[in-house]
Amino acid sequence: MKTAPQFFRHGPGPLARLFVFVLLSCLLIAEDLRFKYFPELRQTIGVVIFPLQKVAYIPIHIYDQIEGLVASFYLVEENIKLKQQYMEDREQLLKLHALQAENAQLRQLLGAVQRIETNTETKAVLAEILYTPRDPFNHKITLNKGGYHNIQLGQAVIDDKGIVGQITQLYPWSSEVTLLTDKNHSVPVQVLRNNLRSVVSGTGKNDELELRYLSVNIDIQPGDLLVTSGIGGVYPPGIPVATVLRIERDPADDFAQVISTPIAGVDRNRQVLILSLAQSVLDDLIETPKIEPQKK
Repeated sequence: MKTAPQFFRHGPGPLARLFVFVLLSCLLIAEDLRFKYFPELRQTIGVVIFPLQKVAYIPIHIYDQIEGLVASFYLVEENIKLKQQYMEDREQLLKLHALQAENAQLRQLLGAVQRIETNTETKAVLAEILYTPRDPFNHKITLNKGGYHNIQLGQAVIDDKGIVGQITQLYPWSSEVTLLTDKNHSVPVQVLRNNLRSVVSGTGKNDELELRYLSVNIDIQPGDLLVTSGIGGVYPPGIPVATVLRIERDPADDFAQVISTPIAGVDRNRQVLILSLAQSVLDDLIETPKIEPQKK
């Protein structure tokens, strides 16, 4: 390694410089511990160079703002995608819940079909509700089965719990059902507890039926189960219809007012069963031609 010539050497040597700096450091340490003049000097220097620090940090702040703005754009886009994915997943979840509920109802209807076909000779046809009335005073629904599917007027309609109504209008590919709660609809029933026979009629309300023309001292109690009696051949016997809700007895009246609530979901179904009519009812509906005797 080449050393500088003696002519170009200036100032003290390295050891002297080291000694001076060590001595200066010791003096500064002693002064800071003993006299405490330097803290005020440091504060003064900090006040003077603060604006310069702010100016020096401006590029960093600008870079941070730009980076945050870019990140916010990515977050907004990601948030939109996540919301869209959430809505799609929510829709699929709702469809899954609807399918599960429909599957459970179909299983219950299948069990009802098996019970009915085992206990009686009645056959059942599965139908789906197409339309429900918007008018709260119109207690009728439309099914997707009609004359083309061998459906006939007067057939009973049930769900997995009990009687829903009766087919009163027939079309080629659809049919209209008058619900059990309609004011003009009545069903022959009997009390399961004591086999008391009567007729239950609709009141125009979805949750209320009425047993009319029963004497005040009739043997009927709240909670009694009303089932079809089978009289008339339209409804097979033994199908649940309603549960007695309350009984109002007024000594001044000759008849008691018996209010019951339907067992079937007359306003909550999507699929129902259409029961076949008894053979005696079919014979009454079919007009037999008259044969006139031949003249000799």
